Amino acid sequence: MILLSGGCNALFPGRFEEAENEAKLRELMRAPEPPDLVRDGTVIQGLRPLRIEGVGAVNALPGTGGPPDPSIFRDQLLEEMKRHDVIAPNQWLETDDTALVRVLALIPPGAKRGDLIDIRVVAPKESRVSDLHHGWLLDTRLREQRMLQNIVRQSDVLAIGQGSILTRADYQPNEDETLRNEGRILSGGRVQVTRKLGLILRPEYQHAKLSKAIADAINRRLFFFDGTTRRGIATAIEDDFIEIEVHPRYRDNVPRMMQVIQAIGIKAEMSGRQERLADLAMRLQSPETAADAALQLEALGESAVPTLLDGLEASNPELRFYAAEALAYLDRVESIEPLEAAAREVAAFRYSSLIALQGVEQQLAIDALRRLTNEPSLETRYGAFCSIRRRIDGKAVLGGSELGPLTLYELPSQSSPAIAVSIEEEPEVVLIGDVHPMEISTFLMLPGGIMLKPDPNHPEELLRISRFQAGEQDRRVVVSTSPDDVIAGVVQVGGCYGDVINMLREAKNQGFIKDQLAINPLPPSVRTYYRDDTENSDNEQEAVTLESLD
Repeated sequence: MILLSGGCNALFPGRFEEAENEAKLRELMRAPEPPDLVRDGTVIQGLRPLRIEGVGAVNALPGTGGPPDPSIFRDQLLEEMKRHDVIAPNQWLETDDTALVRVLALIPPGAKRGDLIDIRVVAPKESRVSDLHHGWLLDTRLREQRMLQNIVRQSDVLAIGQGSILTRADYQPNEDETLRNEGRILSGGRVQVTRKLGLILRPEYQHAKLSKAIADAINRRLFFFDGTTRRGIATAIEDDFIEIEVHPRYRDNVPRMMQVIQAIGIKAEMSGRQERLADLAMRLQSPETAADAALQLEALGESAVPTLLDGLEASNPELRFYAAEALAYLDRVESIEPLEAAAREVAAFRYSSLIALQGVEQQLAIDALRRLTNEPSLETRYGAFCSIRRRIDGKAVLGGSELGPLTLYELPSQSSPAIAVSIEEEPEVVLIGDVHPMEISTFLMLPGGIMLKPDPNHPEELLRISRFQAGEQDRRVVVSTSPDDVIAGVVQVGGCYGDVINMLREAKNQGFIKDQLAINPLPPSVRTYYRDDTENSDNEQEAVTLESLD
């Protein structure tokens, strides 16, 4: 008898290898066990602003430009001009009413094609320009630029910028002459490409099934209707990447949307939901854990509303704020009153409260913002105004007069009168409350040949505004002494937004304006909140830096 050792594996080696390969394939196909929350298995991509730049040409300067010296910037500009069929570009650059400038901007996360952004203009030393005041930036293409292997690589065109330049010297008085060669164009850039946001799966979770499972979990919570079609905001592109579209409710606060997304639970089953709600309710009662607990409750959606409503009953203003902020992004009307109180009473919560209120669709949110325009704090009044203006229906609510290079608003307020001037987003002047007439006793001379002086026939009631400029016909207009008429008069004689700001600033410096004048008095996004430590016998305060997600 002959004994055969090795069994079936020895007799059929091919089948063994096939079975082993199938086992390996099944192991590769098996999805990893999903983590509890999206943030445990992913990292965010695309939340940093994208820096873009280009080289542009400014014209309409009143003899303050000049031919730029040979440089890499001049070469770039000439190449761009030739590409767009500009006739005799070298001759065009030699005139004293033109200037070469560098143009820079930041595209915020989640920006869509067509969005407007502020752009910055800087004249390099090779430009030989003495003042950019009254200049107009011609169409300039902005790209992302990176140095790779000692060669500058450029992306496709990401934004196009143009518009009237507001120099730093117009709103930031200083003896430094370089301030005349730097400036900004408010909403002067138009984004050409939608910026993509996404989630990158951590290495141990990179799997097609898990990528889809995470996208499905996000879409169960965040979706919107495109016409009659329900559409989620997440798309699993690869086994390691999920693309995220900005949800309409978070359009004003994309970073918060990404934080909420990361706080979403991945598993679809309802088991354990009540236990999780109970745990988050406990965490919502502690200042150290309340902010994250509110985010997780916001991520749960409607099922978390009762827990957040209970959070509004807390005696601690910090805890009430976190609960109210989460409820605002769930479009709950109950959030409006506590957010209004937070904006009024706690400076550290003011910025985030206003951003949350501006996105609540109910008319009660506009009513709350209107009430905040009566507060003694100018940053609260102007911040509330900006939150109304940014709404889709905001400009219809506020009215406003279009005066060529700027918009003039008259905002009713029961508080002390003030004049606010913007250097971000929109070229605007806001007359808050019953602003007093201007009292120009002698005269006021501005750059660009603009002069204001009392009208000889009615010196206490009327002002004569004149503009004298070489090579142009003199312009004159007579207006009343009310600030709105004076601003309109400066524009009528050919003044730009910078001239209006210069006029207001100089009039205030010389005592011709009695009310407060403020440049961009918005609440800052980063502030320190001091918690009362009730357990400390010395009643010391714990300093907590609160940075808005926006």
